[in-house]
Amino acid sequence: MSTSAVTAPAPAEPVGQERGGSPARPLRLVLGAVGMVLTAWLACNIFLAFAYYPQWFASSSILIGLLGLIVGIGGSMLFFRFLNMCVEGLPSRFSEGVIPYAFLLPGFALITLMLLYPTVQTVVYSFANDDSTQWVRLANYQAIFSSGAFWSALLNNLLWILVVPIVTVAFGLGVAVLADKLSPVGEQTTKSLIFLPMAISFVGAATIWGLVYAYSDPSTAQTGLLNAIVVGLGGEPQPWYQIETARLNSLVLMVILIWLQTGFAMVLLSSAIKAVPEDTIEAGRMDGASEIRIFWQIIFPQVRVTLMAVFITVLILVLKVFDVIYVTTNGLYDTDVIANLFFRKLFTDQQAGQASAVVVVLLILVLPILIYQVRAFRAQEAGR
Repeated sequence: MSTSAVTAPAPAEPVGQERGGSPARPLRLVLGAVGMVLTAWLACNIFLAFAYYPQWFASSSILIGLLGLIVGIGGSMLFFRFLNMCVEGLPSRFSEGVIPYAFLLPGFALITLMLLYPTVQTVVYSFANDDSTQWVRLANYQAIFSSGAFWSALLNNLLWILVVPIVTVAFGLGVAVLADKLSPVGEQTTKSLIFLPMAISFVGAATIWGLVYAYSDPSTAQTGLLNAIVVGLGGEPQPWYQIETARLNSLVLMVILIWLQTGFAMVLLSSAIKAVPEDTIEAGRMDGASEIRIFWQIIFPQVRVTLMAVFITVLILVLKVFDVIYVTTNGLYDTDVIANLFFRKLFTDQQAGQASAVVVVLLILVLPILIYQVRAFRAQEAGR
């Protein structure tokens, strides 16, 4: 007589246990949510205290700055720690899918608050009157488009676009190629000196070059470096910022931005050049190609994507140029640009509606370039 094996029944899953995952932990979920809210509330109030009650911190900008770093960095770490705790309180099958979006959500919220909301608000204000209390439809756009100052600023922006990005990228590429031929010590020294202006603010750079372009009465000694050289060579000193012929004053202002951004272009392009496979360069040399031909037919095609990225980055910067103009001429002598025109409309003329319309025009000019840059980056990533 055969005896069949008796199989023990499988143990029942705990209540609340999801098959293939851990159960929800409500206490952890609540603690994480409460911790996030309290951390954000506390950090915001501390920063408000920095602004409204500096006497609480001995009115010391150094102390406020150090505390700001501690609160900002520490608060961010604590906030994301509580966020992670909150997500871990969910059932595992949910938390694994939610956690990437949970960590991205604060960033997207800040982008919405700091960028998207002000953009929409500016577009809305461009259809309102000077104090944004009444709709005026297209009156602000009609006012700026019928203004000679607006078209002059737009023309100057176009001139900056045509000159600064091309010259900056050309200089950066030239320095990157030539520095690559030097010894390691010579290359590092050269690149450090050329990159050094990047550590200077636009305002600081404009002030420095103001000493270069300074003009004094011809009967007195010239303190400006450029005029001192001109006088030393037997010429007459020139008020460089006031020479409107052929937009020379705008061109001398462009030199400041080129000087600042050449180091940026050099660093990125130098990295791209060093990433070119050495065997392809050696193959060209073995075939008898000159260094110039190797550059244009081997190196240049492989750094073209980086070159375009640098060009577009500088181009967007040029469209928004403000500091250099404001510090040097403040738009006088036909050197105005759109960003400086906006500043003057808003803070000097108290015309918020027209200022918003100017910004919207600038946004429309920048938008196609941004779209192109994003598409080019996606194409580059897809080709890897």
